[in-house]
Amino acid sequence: MQLFVDQLTNVDFSYLDANRGMVGETWWASALLDGVLDDQGMICDFGIVKKVLRNWLDDDVDHRLLLPIKSQNLKYSLDGDRIDMSWSYADGKVLRMKAPRQAVALVDAEEINAESLAEWCRDQLRPFFPINVEQLNLSFEPESIDGAFYHYSHGLKKHDGNCQRIAHGHRSRIKLFLNGQRSQQLEQDWSEKWADIYLGSTEDIVSLEGGSIHYRYQAQQGEFELWMPESHCYLMDTDTTVEFIASHLAQAIKLEHPSSEVKAQAFEGVNKGAIATA
Repeated sequence: MQLFVDQLTNVDFSYLDANRGMVGETWWASALLDGVLDDQGMICDFGIVKKVLRNWLDDDVDHRLLLPIKSQNLKYSLDGDRIDMSWSYADGKVLRMKAPRQAVALVDAEEINAESLAEWCRDQLRPFFPINVEQLNLSFEPESIDGAFYHYSHGLKKHDGNCQRIAHGHRSRIKLFLNGQRSQQLEQDWSEKWADIYLGSTEDIVSLEGGSIHYRYQAQQGEFELWMPESHCYLMDTDTTVEFIASHLAQAIKLEHPSSEVKAQAFEGVNKGAIATA
C-alpha cells in the first residue's frame, strides 16, 4: 500500500551547473511512502509525514547552495564550521565562496537535478520514519508558470533567518504592466536579462578585477565571501529583497517609458512577492 502527499512544501535554493553557473531554483516537493498498516490502520500519520519532511527540507536543503560533491568541477575544503569552495565553469570561469558550513548542502551526486536531489534526500530521511514504512520516494518539480520567469541567486546580509546566506536563490515569475496593460514583451526582455543571474548589492563589493566581482559581508551566521564572474552578475544600489527588486524593475522600466504608468509584480519563489509602481 502507498501513502502520498503532493506538493507538501516548496524549497528555494541555488545549485551549481557546469554551463549555467549558479542557478537559483524553486521546486515543489512531493512524497510517496510504501509500507504496511500499523495498529492504527495507517502507514504513517500525515501529521508526522508533513512535520518530518518539512522540517528536514527547511533545515537541510532550503536556502542553501547545493554542491554536487562527485563533480570534477568542484573543489572544497572544510575547516571546522567553515567551507571554502570553488567551481569551474565549462568556459573556464571560476566561482569561489567562503561561508559557514550551514550555507551549503553536500549532495552525493555528479550533478544537481530533481532526480539526484530526490535520491540523496531519500537516503538522509529514511531513519526518521517508522519501521513499517518500507520505502520513501521523494520527488521535486518546478512550479507550472504560464509566462516569463527567471532564475536568480542572492544573499540578504540584514536578514535574521537563512536568507542571509550569500548564495541561495529562487525561480520566479514576473508580471509587468504599462498603463494597466500587462506587457509580455517587457516580461520576456527582463527574464532573458536575468536568466541565471546573481543579484548583488554594490555596497557588498570588495573589489572588481579580472572579470570577477568579490562580495563580502558579515551576518548573524558568520562571514560570507563570494567571487562571481562579472558576466553572471547584475548590480543594484540597494539590498536585493523582493521589495527592492520590484521597485528597481518599476523605476528602470519608467526610465524607458516616461509617459507610462508602470507596475512591477516581482515574485520570490512560489506565490509570494512584492508590487511596486512608478
